[in-house]
Order: sequence, then structure tokens, then C-alpha cells
Amino acid sequence: MSSYYNDPDPQETNDWLASLDGVIEHEGKEKADFLLRSLTDRARSRGVDTSPGIVTPYGNTITPEQEVSIPGDDSLIARNVAAYVRWNAMAMVARANKDGKSLGGHIATFSSVSAIYEVGFNWFFRGPQAENGADLVYFQGHSSPGIYARAFVEGRLSEEQLDHFRREVDGRGLSSYPHPWLMPDFWEFPTVSMGLGPMLAIYQARFMRYLDRRGLKTAGDRKVWFFMGDGESDEPEALGALPVAAREQLDNLIFVVNCNLQRLDGPVRGNGKIIQELEGRFRGAGWNVIKVIWGSEWDKILARDREGRLLAKFGEMVDGDFQTIRARGPAYLREKVFGDDPHLQALVEDISDNELWQMTRGGHDPRKIYAAFSAAVRHRGQPTVILVKTIKGFGMGQSGESVMVAHNVKKMDQQSLQSFRDRFHVPLEDDRLTELPFIRPADDSPEARFLQKQRDALGGPVPLRRTEYEKLTTPSLNAFSGLLESSKQREISTTMAFVRMLSTLVKDKEIGKRIVPIIPDEARTFGMEGLFRQLGIYAPTGQLYEPQDSETIAWYREDPTGQILEEGITEAGSISSWTAAGTAHVNYNLAMIPFYIFYSIFGFQRIGDQLWAAGDARTRGFLLGATSGRTTLNGEGLQHQDGHALLFASTYPSCRAYDPTFGYEVAVLIQKGIERMYRDGEDVFYYITLLNENYPHPEMPEGVEEGIERGIYLFQKAPSGKAAVQLMGSGSILREVIAAAELLREDFSIDSTIWSVLGINQLHRDGLLVENWNRLHPDQSQKRSHLEEALADHQGPAIIATDYVTAYAEQIRRLIPNPLTILGTDGYGRSDTRERLRRFFRVDRYHIVIAALAALARQGEVDEATVQQTITRYSIDPETDHPITR
Repeated sequence: MSSYYNDPDPQETNDWLASLDGVIEHEGKEKADFLLRSLTDRARSRGVDTSPGIVTPYGNTITPEQEVSIPGDDSLIARNVAAYVRWNAMAMVARANKDGKSLGGHIATFSSVSAIYEVGFNWFFRGPQAENGADLVYFQGHSSPGIYARAFVEGRLSEEQLDHFRREVDGRGLSSYPHPWLMPDFWEFPTVSMGLGPMLAIYQARFMRYLDRRGLKTAGDRKVWFFMGDGESDEPEALGALPVAAREQLDNLIFVVNCNLQRLDGPVRGNGKIIQELEGRFRGAGWNVIKVIWGSEWDKILARDREGRLLAKFGEMVDGDFQTIRARGPAYLREKVFGDDPHLQALVEDISDNELWQMTRGGHDPRKIYAAFSAAVRHRGQPTVILVKTIKGFGMGQSGESVMVAHNVKKMDQQSLQSFRDRFHVPLEDDRLTELPFIRPADDSPEARFLQKQRDALGGPVPLRRTEYEKLTTPSLNAFSGLLESSKQREISTTMAFVRMLSTLVKDKEIGKRIVPIIPDEARTFGMEGLFRQLGIYAPTGQLYEPQDSETIAWYREDPTGQILEEGITEAGSISSWTAAGTAHVNYNLAMIPFYIFYSIFGFQRIGDQLWAAGDARTRGFLLGATSGRTTLNGEGLQHQDGHALLFASTYPSCRAYDPTFGYEVAVLIQKGIERMYRDGEDVFYYITLLNENYPHPEMPEGVEEGIERGIYLFQKAPSGKAAVQLMGSGSILREVIAAAELLREDFSIDSTIWSVLGINQLHRDGLLVENWNRLHPDQSQKRSHLEEALADHQGPAIIATDYVTAYAEQIRRLIPNPLTILGTDGYGRSDTRERLRRFFRVDRYHIVIAALAALARQGEVDEATVQQTITRYSIDPETDHPITR
């Protein structure tokens, strides 16, 4: 107190404190908390600017008297098991970097977090045979060697696999970090793209509740555990969704933050305290916070300090001090913490330097961790975060304990190996240490029996990813017959076509309840408000107010059993929900079909890393990029106009991306996608662009379904049967291509064949596969790609025009045998009408005509004067700068 207020009457202060002690002793902690909150409210109502009261002293939240103890006599056996795991994790990384292999890896992270994981594995993490299913555990990415080592000790991984850590090409190895794409029967969640995991875990816990409230999957007492490092909290996404978890009272969610005080290059908060900072962030967001800072050996010293001066001393120190203390030894510890205060010196005068040095931080004391985990799983009404203080590189000796370069240590010298062995009671003799052997307890040993007993009690192994899932009965294309027919004179957008299809899907008797509509606060923009009343918006508390529009047809209806996830203005949160729903077939043994609709500009550009993680997790589902293209959004400006998402989509191996123009194309893509993912079990996801531009839609031509899915089909043959030019387009610009074909025929008597090239990314991949096969089979008849086959009998120059950058269509230039011109929308967007924007970007019907005439002129089919006259006729200034420079 003296640090911020010179107390003129200490006796009065002590009377207040004694009164508080009396309340706690006789009426309990809840009454004390109620009184303190009441006093604070009263003070603030009287204009007193009170301290926030969010951060507690730099000590353990759970007192020794409150601690739940580890069961029976398990502690010693668990310690022995941990020794095997620790050694194998270290040996795996060190062996991966011997003999010049230099494969990398991390020893220090797992060394700091080992005790925390071991407590979880031994007593808390439930497996797939548990009553309500497995806990969902998001492991800290850099700790993967320890998870592999644990699986090896349990007999789930072989010595050969451990010896191929980070050598995966031959199929025998282990991935560097948690990657379900590479290890589909082991890892569940990719977490090493730091900062993404916390948000994914929060929305996963929320989705668990969503399924429970809708009566689809009982949540019971399943937990979502998330492990992260303190440095990871600097990523904006890491803490961005904390209020969501508190607001929805997700007491099925437990965060564990490994606070070893070090990032990759040095301290997280060298001049501050990351644990205190995180406590303030989490507690301020409404979380239950448990701090585990000091090990059990500190309890007697802290109990001696009745004046609280040791905690005050800790409060004055910064994290840089704690790191330096651990690196310099016990004498420095005694001097730095106790040396300048006789009262503090007296606390430890009967404790030797060696004893003082052996006093652990809380994260290395299984007793403290067990008590914290027990409290966390029992807590109700709030999510819990456990802030655990550890030492980076704990036990690595001079090779890496608490040094700045700890994160990059890949091996240990003989002295450090001996120190490591002795500290953790590893059963190896000196002459075997440098061999770095992989070791596990004998099958009939107490350690092996303990492992089996505990995992059986908890429901089986963790982590474990399902490889078998239920197959859904999917609707036929005829179920969407309304979209396959002509709209006649009625003008609709493809967004409206999608909403009509979604309305049909949610009514389907087989899969209707499995549909998960996800919207980031744009339902009315997309014309989806009609679903509010029909499906309801998921809200765990229901609707506690009368909505302003309650008397309208499409009123805003929140419901505990609502089907729609309207996430608010958060694309990052929305994609996290989409990922949770799109992996439900493995995490809940319940196939769910998510449809996430958003402004296309806010898709791959804004949440690209999250989508990459979703692909790694083998997510299935649909992404709908609405108001797509650079020229379709009337009046909006540069940051709303997307001309590159489809090119971004091409870089995601499991993404099938399409740019449809008509309702029947949307219907075919979604129906085929549901079959591919939920009937045939393919681990892909779909990105389908949608437009807000209204126009008539034609009837689906006969026999085009396969071509739509493969990426190209013949939309319209040349009227004369022989085309002089091949015109291609997709999305909004296909209609400009159709109009250009009419101009060519009416004004120049030139016939065109019109192609819808709605899946350029798929055509490109098909071409790559064919080219690769041909290159490696020179002695066999060479294959042709689907695009080459489609155009084989169609002569004349080709023009491709899209609402996307030219690089998008450039992917398939080499696959088109015809002379090719590509028109695209390079450069930044700007606001104007659609017509003027298309003219500005040179993708409208008039520029398509000029491109066709110029291509024919190069072949001698058209006089060059005709091209020049047409440019003049269309009032096009050839000297105007290209949009890419403007």
C-alpha cells in the first residue's frame, strides 16, 4: 500500500483488514467478495476513482489448504513415467540434428511444460471411449516432441517413427508440429500458426454447446483444453475472442498458458510481468483466473511472511529479473530476492543455497498443477485460464535453461545430459547417454501398468483422430429443380439463388438439421433475413428483449436452439465456427455441413492463415464469397472490391474454387460438393463466389453437370456451327462475354463459341497432374488435360475475361491450344457504376470485342483498320493509362 499511498493511520487500516479477515473466517469468501464489490460500487457512485481490482498479488490463487491432492501413491510412479517421456522428447530432437541432418525441432518448450502435460495425461484428458466422448485438446505446437514421446511410451508410436521425426516424405516419419493433414489418425488440431489456436478453441467450445442445445450431441462434461505460450498472447487473434467465451459462459473451456517468460529471442515482458498482464486481460474479460506461480516448497516460506513482504518483493521485480536469476544460480537468487531486507533474509536463513535452488516454480510441481486442473474442471459459469509459471529449458542445464537462445537449442552436451538424467531420474547409465537411445518401461513394470490403468479410466488415448465417419444421404440435383429452370423475366442474383437453395436444404429430412448457416452480421445484405424466423439465431440465453422488428415477417429471433450462427462483425470468429462445424465429423462423430457467407474481399485476404489451418485440419464445408469480383459492387470503394480471392484460393490444396454466373451452376456445385464431402468422404472444402447483381437466369443446358464441376463447359455453340473465335468468361463477366458475342455477330458477322470457365483453379490442377504423368511416362501414349480435350475441335483465337486479376486466368494459358488473350481487373478498385468500372478495367463487352478483333487481325482474318475503327467507334482512348498504374 505504501507504494501508492502514505497511510496516516495504519491502525485504522489494520482494523479494516482484521474485519475482512473475520468475514472470510466466519461467513466465507463469497460474502467477502460481495462486500468488497458493494463497497467498490458505492465508492464509484460517490465519485471515487477506485483501483480496477483486476490483478491479484504475484502468488498462487489456490492456497495450500484448498488444494486437491494427487490420488493415492501415484506421484512417484507418475514421476518415473515423466522421466521416460522427457528423455525421449529430448532425444528425438537431438537425433534429428545429428550427422549433419539439421532438421530442427525444439527441446526447451516441452522441457518447460512437461509436468503440466503429464498431469493432464495421467488424470484429466479423457479419450474417445469416455461417456460423452473425448476432451478436445489443443496442444502447444512447439511441444510436439513431448506428445510424440508420450505416445511412444504408451506403445502407440514406434521407435522407427521417433527416429524419423521431421522426415515425412517416405511415409514413416512424424510431422514437425500438430498437422492433421499429414497425420490424420493422430493430430486433431493444427496449432503452430501461433495466435490462431486460442480463437479456434473458444469457438470450438461454443460449437460444442451449440450442438448440445440443438439436441444433436450431448456435451456432458467434455472439455476443450487449449495450451499456449505466454509470448503467443502478443498475436491479436490470441486474445481477441475472450469476451465471447465469458459472454456465453463456456465453462467447458480451459486455457493453460505456459508462462516461461520467454519468446523465441528473449523475454516476453522483460520490463514487466506477463502473468499479471494476462491476469488483467482474462479477468477483465470475465474469465475465472487461476495463477500457479510458486511450487510447494515455497509454501512454508510464504506462510512465515505474515506481513506479505515477500509477495510485495516479487511484485516489484520484473520478468527479466526472474529469467536472469535462473540463469545465474542460487547465490544470485538469494541476493536478488532476499539480500537487501533483513525481514526477507530471516525467512530463508535456515535454508541452504542448494535447497533454495531446488524450490520450483509452480509449473514444474505436479501437485500444484493437479490442484489447479481440479479446480478448473469443477468451476461453473465461466471459462477458466490457468497461468502457469515455468522455466524455459527446465532441466537442460548449461545447454539451455533460461538462456536467451533456449528456443533454438537442438542438442545437449555430455554434462547437460548427465544433469538432465539426474534431475529427472532417467534410468540410463553414463555410457549410454550420448547414444540418445529411445526408452520405455517394461510391459510388466509398475509404470506400464499405471499408464494403462489411467488411460483406460479416462477412456483411451489422447490425441487420437477418427478416420471413420458417418456418411450422409445427400439430396439429388432434382431437389433444386427451381434453380435449374429459366427465371424467365424475373431478375435475381446468384446470392438469391443460393439463399433459395439453402432454404431447401434446411427442410431436407435427411440433412436439414445438419446445415449450419454462418453469417458475420450481413444477413440482411445477403437477403437471408427470411431465415431468422424459420431457423432462429443461436443464443444460449434466448431472447431477453422484444426485438424492434417483432411485428415484421422477418423479425430478428434469437433462440437457445437456433440454427443460424450470426457472429457479429468478426470474420475471424466466423471462420473459427466454420472450422468447428466442418470438423464435427471427426470431433463429434456427427457430420455437419457449414455454409459461411461473407463479402468475398474479407475472405482469403483477411483470414487466409485461418483457412490454411482449416485445410490442415481437413475441414469440410462451403465458403460463399458474396458481392464477388472487382466491378460488381455499385458505389463501394477500394477495400470492398475483390479481384484476387480466386487466385488466393488456388494456393490452398484442398480448396475447390468456382466463379459461377447462373443459379443452376450454383445448384450443381453445392449438390456435387455435398456428395463429394459427405457421401464420398473427401477432405476438401468449396469456395463459391456469389453476386449481388440481378439479371435473368437461363435454363441449365443439357449434360453440363460434369463440366461445371470440372471447371469448363460449352455454354453456347456458334449459330453457324463454325466459330471464328472462342469466348470464355465466368461470374459477372460471362454476361459481358455473351453480350460481346452478340456484338460480333450483329456488327461484324463473326460467330463465337461461348464457354463458361467457372473453375479455372480446377482446370489448372488437372493440367498439372496430366503434365506430371506425361513427363514421367515418356514411353506411353501422352494424355491430354480436360481443358485440352474440351477445346480440341474448336478453332480460332480464344479470349478469357473475368472480374479477377489476369494472373488468375494465366494459370491455364499453356493448356489452351488456341492463341489466347486474357482480360482481367488488375489494380486497385474504386467506386462507380458497374458499367463504368468494367470499362475502366477493360473487361466489358466492348473491350472483349476489340480483343477478339485484334486476335483475328493477327491471324489475317480481319483487317487491322477494322480494329482501329472499332476502338474509335466505342470511344475508347488507347492512350489512357492501364488501371494497374492508376
